Amino acid sequence: MTPEVLEQHNLTEAEYDRILSILGRPPNLTELGIFSVMWSEHCSYKSSKLHLKRLPTQGPQVLQGPGENAGIVDIGDGYAVAFKIESHNHPSFVEPYQGAATGVGGILRDIFTMGARPIAAMNSLRFGPPDQPRNRRIMEGVVAGIAGYGNCFGVPTVGGEVVFGECYSQNPLVNAFALGLFRKDRIFYGKAVGIGNPVLYVGSKTGRDGIHGATMASAEFDEASESKRPNVQVGDPFLEKLLLEACLESMKTGAVVGIQDMGAAGLTCSTCEMGGRADTGIEIDLAKVPQREQGMTPYEIMLSESQERMLLVAERGREEEILRIFRKWEIDAVTIGKVTRDGMLRILDRGKKVAEIPNRALTDEAPVYRRPVAAPAPPSPEPAPPSGSLSLDWGKVLECFLGSPNLSSREWVYRQYDHMVRTNTVQAPGADAAVVRVKNTRKALAMSLDGNGRYCRQDPRVGAQLSVAESCRNLVCAGARPLAATNCLNLGNPEKPEIMWQVTQVVEGIAEACRALETPITGGNVSLYNETLGEGIDPTPVIGMVGLIEPLSRLRGSWFLQEGHRIVLLGPLVGQPTSYSSAVRRNLAKLRRLQETGGDVYTRWVRALPCPPLDLDLEVRVQRTCREGIENGLILSAHDCSEGGLAVALAEMGFSRFGGRTLGAEIRLPAAEEVGEVLFAEYPSRILVTVETENLAALERIAALQGVPVTFLGQVVPEVLSLRSTDSTVIEKSMVSLEETWRNCLGGLFADPL
Repeated sequence: MTPEVLEQHNLTEAEYDRILSILGRPPNLTELGIFSVMWSEHCSYKSSKLHLKRLPTQGPQVLQGPGENAGIVDIGDGYAVAFKIESHNHPSFVEPYQGAATGVGGILRDIFTMGARPIAAMNSLRFGPPDQPRNRRIMEGVVAGIAGYGNCFGVPTVGGEVVFGECYSQNPLVNAFALGLFRKDRIFYGKAVGIGNPVLYVGSKTGRDGIHGATMASAEFDEASESKRPNVQVGDPFLEKLLLEACLESMKTGAVVGIQDMGAAGLTCSTCEMGGRADTGIEIDLAKVPQREQGMTPYEIMLSESQERMLLVAERGREEEILRIFRKWEIDAVTIGKVTRDGMLRILDRGKKVAEIPNRALTDEAPVYRRPVAAPAPPSPEPAPPSGSLSLDWGKVLECFLGSPNLSSREWVYRQYDHMVRTNTVQAPGADAAVVRVKNTRKALAMSLDGNGRYCRQDPRVGAQLSVAESCRNLVCAGARPLAATNCLNLGNPEKPEIMWQVTQVVEGIAEACRALETPITGGNVSLYNETLGEGIDPTPVIGMVGLIEPLSRLRGSWFLQEGHRIVLLGPLVGQPTSYSSAVRRNLAKLRRLQETGGDVYTRWVRALPCPPLDLDLEVRVQRTCREGIENGLILSAHDCSEGGLAVALAEMGFSRFGGRTLGAEIRLPAAEEVGEVLFAEYPSRILVTVETENLAALERIAALQGVPVTFLGQVVPEVLSLRSTDSTVIEKSMVSLEETWRNCLGGLFADPL
């Protein structure tokens, strides 16, 4: 094993020495490949595992936390939901369509591996600026891949987020989320239990696609990235649909005692993880593995990441029941091995042993590193903001912001997704949270995905807290009680001390916010090495939150419903004086120059701002006020104030949704030193709500009991956004015109041929 061979497998000399110690002999090439994928960052979490232990993972509703294929929470009346988020960043950069498509396929298998039927999918996407042709090509491929797989499989893609930033030009992020529903007494686990029980391979034949995909996802990209296309898997959503039905039918027989999907690291990962969780061994013969290419070596078979494959452990003597079901669905299914008592992963090829490794050495006892951590130097002090109020055309500023790719309608994206298949979707894409009903009950499930890399770049800890708070706030606005969360941590090279500092800070921020909001983490994913040629992404933790709406009548939309409804802000109009408020005022003075130079005014403006402060106690109280207002029938609609600030949130509430008509707002702003700060600062812990006039006092009483500020802003009116402060008009714009700007931005960018 030369240094070149070790480098090809992303193994260090120290790790190779550890392999020699474990085996008591040099490994053969197949064994080296197995160690390389299982000890990769993607599979072992060797740089982040120590820090992830700080996350809260328990709660009365949690049935399964981290460590399985998906987390599970109890939603009452015998029902449970399984949900998880995973990254497919590196493959989506190399081959956008298949990278994104197989990311969707992988997360769906994680859900039905647990015994749940997937009923909803979402995605969190990040690309470079869309005015660059290469970024548009990647985005088009990714969106088409998500649509192609999800639509054909038959799962509704009900929401998500799309963000643009220069740091994602060479490192797009594709995070896929899925949620499934089942009875809580029908949970299946990825454990190889029962000595002598047969091990079954079911699903697609094994090919050479995806070999070393996990290893590719554990390293930076360089000039040779295009050559890594063979490391990207190829998906077949129609086969996965058949696989889903065959697996669920097999589970109903009672003959399945353990099941695991073959995702990253393929057959290697599924065998050793199932054995590792049960403290058993697994012996398989590769000659029995269905193969679609001739002459495949044991190395290739074990490391292939061909899609739509599962590993099952059956009750001995009942394997024929399972095989018969898969034959009915016309899916390959064969017995390839058995569970053993010695804790070893033993690989045979036509009866000849080609690899033998202790399961625990590949899983629980894989290397764990406490990498060096170094905080960056503090930023230089900024000059004081200009005194006095600025005189700008705030209506023009609002129009520029709404025409930013980062704030405009995502209709061009979600129009490509089937969000109504299975007829459970009751709140479609475009709202604060997606909502699907639980048929034959009074329940519905709300979901949201949120992340903010630009805030985490400035302050990873507070930025991560803001992501948790916003995701939770979005559920509350929909009328849900948040239950639990999953996370996908997207960062750069952990071998750099400043990146490891970001990792530790992000984890700490998520932990603090989840404890405060009582939303334990049930699982997730860590994606590191999101760098190309040494240039990394902003630290981008993405939070997937799930909540329960019960009864369904408490569901709320995030838009105006009818003229005359009163508009109220829950939470502070502006935050306390801080470095953030000073930076907002300082950068407002630059807006005129940014408008003159054209382009994406909002993104360039907000990129210069620091991370806004977050008071978690206030956040909890604001959310509680909103939830109680909805539960008491006072609040008619709710929308959180986040990107773009108050003015953008007001405009978004008036835009037509789902065949409705465009409405406007007549707003009287309280006297303020700087009206631009009131309109466009992105202070957290704020929710815009609408109520009937006669319910204003009752809502104010609820807010007072929680110690939450309330501002009565105005009322809903027809088709005009009118904002006044004291005796002057601040903004007077046609909502139809603003909506046209907002709705046509992305579609206009993608209308031109690349």
